[in-house]
Amino acid sequence: MRGVAVGTKDLDEYARLVGEEKINEIRRLAEPLRGARVLHVNATAYGGGVAEILHNLVPLMADVGLEALWYVLEAEDPAFFDVTKRIHNALQGMPLDLSDQMRDLFLATDRANAAALPEVDFVIAHDPQAVALRHFADDGASWAWRCHIDLTDAYTPVWSFLRPYVEEHSAAIFTMPQFAQPDLSIDHLVFSAPSIDPFTEKNGPLAADEARAIVAAFRFDPARPLLVQVSRFDPWKDPSGVIDAYRRVKAEVPDVQLALLGSLADDDPEGKELLARTIAHAADDRDIRCLTDLDGVRDREVNAFQRSASVVIQKSLREGFGLVVAEALWKGIPVVGGAVGGIPLQVVDGETGFLVRTVDECADRCLRLLRDVDLRVRMGAAGHERVRQEFLITRDLRDHLRLFADLRAARTTAPTAGARPT
Repeated sequence: MRGVAVGTKDLDEYARLVGEEKINEIRRLAEPLRGARVLHVNATAYGGGVAEILHNLVPLMADVGLEALWYVLEAEDPAFFDVTKRIHNALQGMPLDLSDQMRDLFLATDRANAAALPEVDFVIAHDPQAVALRHFADDGASWAWRCHIDLTDAYTPVWSFLRPYVEEHSAAIFTMPQFAQPDLSIDHLVFSAPSIDPFTEKNGPLAADEARAIVAAFRFDPARPLLVQVSRFDPWKDPSGVIDAYRRVKAEVPDVQLALLGSLADDDPEGKELLARTIAHAADDRDIRCLTDLDGVRDREVNAFQRSASVVIQKSLREGFGLVVAEALWKGIPVVGGAVGGIPLQVVDGETGFLVRTVDECADRCLRLLRDVDLRVRMGAAGHERVRQEFLITRDLRDHLRLFADLRAARTTAPTAGARPT
């Protein structure tokens, strides 16, 4: 287990976006927790939404007086990340024969990492990779498991394996109530959506001329319509379905272009394989480009593509939340998104974008937006305001502070924990 260095942030800078009243509320919640040691643990420091959130949330926790730490798991056997990726997929509904060897590797890796845990007051263990840390930890901290995954159709044998480890935590945090499995028995359930930081390089202001220049550098024509999806190259993001929808759009709008952008995260070993399959599906269409961080696409470039998009697509088949949806809406770009997981929290159908279930629906809604500039402007403005009200990092910070206060209060009355799973 190793620590991740983060920068600094000033909570007061957010007042001009969310108002002084909300900032003052956060300061009041933080004051009784001043000096508390908080540890976040996840699988990677780069790539994917969890790492992105923590790069912003941890410094804000420090700014309000907590001693906030962030550690990432280390694996002696890199096959651990293949196993956890398979578990991740199974929790979203994909069948998996979880062998004894896979279980042993998973638990052995969490056991080894637990031995390196620092002494803290609160631990937030993120996603299945870190779920068994609590089982092996010999400490006095209050633990919460943060699930960023849509568990609606979780594959029962894998969930049954993980559930006892989840239940050892004092709390579980889900994006929305539908994600909490009905057989989960835990003292404290929290429903809190992820968030974006409006002041990062990815989400901050970017001049239109500069955005167009960045897009042009990747051989797109800024004067032509542009569809954009930003996601990991992952089967649940359905990049092939996005290409199919684009082809239906192109039959009626011949000058449309498609950009598929994604990072190749450290804990996602199948990403390169999915990228290769997506490129093959695009065939020789010169108006489609699949770009990653290896091509120089990082936060500023994502910002530019989202701001230059006519429509942002997020045609997910499963989605815990989809930070990229909030990112696009924040920039005033309407989103055509899959009607799954946390996307409907952000995309109000017909108001901030459109929710779709099929390739044909995706193509139809993109065509409507491409043909109606006024509709794009209205939806973009509504989407920006929805994100400002609901999905900025200040609300995420407030929710964590409330949880820490509840966990501290519960420690004085909680019964002794029961037997741990074997």
